Amino acid sequence: MARSALEEPLVERAGERTLVVGGDRPLRISAGHRLMHHDGKCSRPHGHNYEIVVEVRGELTDEGWVVDKGDVTAVVDEWDHMFLLEDGDPLVDAFRETGDGDALVVLDHPPTAEVMATLLEARLSDRLPDTVSEVSATVSETGELEAR
Repeated sequence: MARSALEEPLVERAGERTLVVGGDRPLRISAGHRLMHHDGKCSRPHGHNYEIVVEVRGELTDEGWVVDKGDVTAVVDEWDHMFLLEDGDPLVDAFRETGDGDALVVLDHPPTAEVMATLLEARLSDRLPDTVSEVSATVSETGELEAR
């Protein structure tokens, strides 16, 4: 006799699911940056109140979730009240010389919203469980600029 779908273990029955963190109420961080090679005003040090949404796809864990929301927010929060600069920017040395090196995140690429979204996806993928199959991040720098 065939088993009813309700008789299968929930984790198997659920298949892959998507957890959206920050959907209707985005995660918010405040961070500074500058685009060293930009010809306009973005070459000056400035900051944004970034809004971030993360989608995580994967199988349910034994705890009954795709991932613990706290694990996602912990990664995002590492950039809150930090200053993001590209490696080689003279401001990196200035921050360190003034004792503010602990407020610095040095990236291998310009700290654009597109780069931030890409790096968040990679950092989350590295730190979340193996049951996760896909991570996507959306970073909104302003109401007019959103990178996915």
